[in-house]
Amino acid sequence: MTPPDPEVEVITESITSTPVDRGQLGRRAARGALVTVGAQGVKIVLQVLGVVVLARLLSPGDYGLVAMVTAIIGVAEIFRDFGLSSAAVQAKTLSKAQRDNLFWINTGAGGFLTVVVFFGAPLVALLYGRDELVGLTQVLAFIFVLNGMGTQFRADLDRRMKFGNLAVVDVVAPALALGVAIVAALEGAGFWALAVQQIATAVVLLTGNAISAGWLPGRPRRAPMKPLFNFGWQLAGSQFIGYLGNNIDSLTIGLRFDATALGLYNRAFQLLMTPLGQLRAPTTKVALPVLSRLREDKSASDRYIQRGQAALGLTLVAGLGLVIGAAQPIAEVFLGSQWTDVVPILRLLAAAGAFQSLAYVGLWIYMSHGLTKELLQYTLISVTIKVACILTGSLWGVVGVAWGYALAPALAWPLSFWWLSRKSFVDVKPLFIGAGRVMLLTTLLAAGSWWATWLSRDLPAWAQLLVATGAAGVVYALVVLVLAPLRRDVLSVVAIARTASRRSAR
Repeated sequence: MTPPDPEVEVITESITSTPVDRGQLGRRAARGALVTVGAQGVKIVLQVLGVVVLARLLSPGDYGLVAMVTAIIGVAEIFRDFGLSSAAVQAKTLSKAQRDNLFWINTGAGGFLTVVVFFGAPLVALLYGRDELVGLTQVLAFIFVLNGMGTQFRADLDRRMKFGNLAVVDVVAPALALGVAIVAALEGAGFWALAVQQIATAVVLLTGNAISAGWLPGRPRRAPMKPLFNFGWQLAGSQFIGYLGNNIDSLTIGLRFDATALGLYNRAFQLLMTPLGQLRAPTTKVALPVLSRLREDKSASDRYIQRGQAALGLTLVAGLGLVIGAAQPIAEVFLGSQWTDVVPILRLLAAAGAFQSLAYVGLWIYMSHGLTKELLQYTLISVTIKVACILTGSLWGVVGVAWGYALAPALAWPLSFWWLSRKSFVDVKPLFIGAGRVMLLTTLLAAGSWWATWLSRDLPAWAQLLVATGAAGVVYALVVLVLAPLRRDVLSVVAIARTASRRSAR
């Protein structure tokens, strides 16, 4: 037997043609999901705390200025990563040489983009006609090189399913950054407090993930990189188009209206959509390595996807029904009475989040099956729909933009499943049926919480929110008791949670 070639030494668990231990994989996935969701729960608390505190220390204009910059320069983050973090996670094998090369590629890209954005800051200020954006853009430019250095450390932890390590870092980073931002805001830093918060987050993430990964990059070496680049550039193309679609709302508001209008929209977005994204995104970290190992077993893969959709729908999507119905007291409790203009925006963003969450399992399928070309094609279609809806909605102001943002995913998500039915062997019919059950539940929750809010309209906002939450809980229980398919879905999700809890305790 010849000794292994050091250049192709596998540094993480290989995905080979040998049979997968589905029991062990399922237990690790369940445990990883529990740890990940737990960490995201803490992050949600921090996110909401930040919104509550900083909304009372900063003005809508402060948030609007930072949102103007991030909407423009954030697109560079896609090219900094170039899809290589996901390429590293889903690869069947990954050598030390490949890992080190990816580190230097991401770091070099991050450094290059820092220079480009730093010296291009006057153009950002010119676009919006706000001179103060020059310095703000130059400071935020350093996030690219920091994130570039940390990309492969994080990808390595993802690949090795070190979800506990990732969870700790993901909680510590925003906690420390929020503390820094609050101190800066109290000292009268204004929008600079938000910039410092983003820089602090990037520094702590880099440091924490590097320590957790436990390795230092070697020099660049010759290694087969083409498969990684082929996966990465197609995924990056989808991400670039998706980014433009995801930020067309902020760009439209910033260019057509003013910083205050953008600040109002941004607060509604940060209060709801950012925490929602924080809860959804880690599910991909768990699902991607698991589905990559199950891609040869259609029945097991289909079951995992259907249970994943049920878990998202019966928790996140159902919770958005409460937000739709009780948006008024939610805005007053978390933002204050001076932010009541965000109420219709908050309702519409919650509706958008529901449709986005139902479609989220489609992303798992595209990425785990290597369908990046198909993902790019679908993304082109969905972004076109989104741009058309938002630009049309902007004729009616900021609320019109929110209407467009909500309508777009309602039109696009069925197309994603239809496209997958043509490009993969995944059975999408159960996904459509499951989504229908979730939407029925969410609609009833929205109606029940709205009615409860209206009945308690003379009470303080916090009391209205408690009444609405209680009503939503009663509606949830009644619907699950009456509808057997929903009851089976709930029991399936509870079983997954119990399995994860037992394995975590061991």
